[in-house]
Amino acid sequence: MENFWKNIIRYPRFFLTSLAGLLLIITSPFRNLFKIPKLRIFAILLIFFVIFNIFLIIRKMTGF
Repeated sequence: MENFWKNIIRYPRFFLTSLAGLLLIITSPFRNLFKIPKLRIFAILLIFFVIFNIFLIIRKMTGF
């Protein structure tokens, strides 16, 4: 039974490290865009555009 609880306690740590790894893999192409000076402006505008669209979608969903 003690071994069972040790395994249960490991699951949150596994979840967090898996999530962190997934985020690093997903964002790596965007980080590579920042290395090229001409694409840096495009990457910044893309990030602002995505954040602004999410903001508008949430406002429309909540009715404000």
